[in-house]
Amino acid sequence: MIPSPSLLRGRCIMKALSIFVAFAALLIAPMASARDAGIATTIRAMADGFNKGDIAAVKALHVVDPTIVDNVAPFVWSGGGSFDKWLGDLGKSEAAAGKSDGQVWFGDSVDEQVSGDQAYVVAPCRYTYKQGGKTMREEGFIALVMVRVGAAWKIASWSWASPAGVAAK
Repeated sequence: MIPSPSLLRGRCIMKALSIFVAFAALLIAPMASARDAGIATTIRAMADGFNKGDIAAVKALHVVDPTIVDNVAPFVWSGGGSFDKWLGDLGKSEAAAGKSDGQVWFGDSVDEQVSGDQAYVVAPCRYTYKQGGKTMREEGFIALVMVRVGAAWKIASWSWASPAGVAAK
C-alpha cells in the first residue's frame, strides 16, 4: 500500500522537526556547558566584598597586579600596586564629588568565553550611591579577564563602562 500524500507530508514534517531539535541541542549544549560556576562565584564575591567594605577580600580576588579601567582619572591602572593606586584615586574622586554609601551589583554574565585557564566575561553592572542628598545610579557593563589559579578564578583585568550617574527612581 502506498502512503497517502498527507501521511508523507506529516512524516517529512516530523523528520524535519526532529533534525531541528537535534541541531538546536547541539548548539545550546556547548553554550550551557561554557558557564563556569567558579567565575560567577568570584564576581559575586567581588560585589559582596565592596558592599561590606571588605577591600582586603576584594583585592584577594585579583591577581597581584591587575589592569583596571574605570571612569575615574587617570582611567587606567596597571603594573606594581595597581589595585591600591586605583582604590586611592577612586577614594579621592568620590570624596571630591561628594559621593558616599556606594553599593555595586553585578548581574549574570551576558558573554562568557572560557579557554582553558583563561576567561573573558561581560556582565551588567550598577553602582548606587548618595550624592547631594540624592540616591544616584550608574548602570552599564563590566568586562573582566580572569585566570584560573589552582581551583579558583582570579581577576586579571576589568573595565567598567557606564554613563554618568542619574537620580535613582
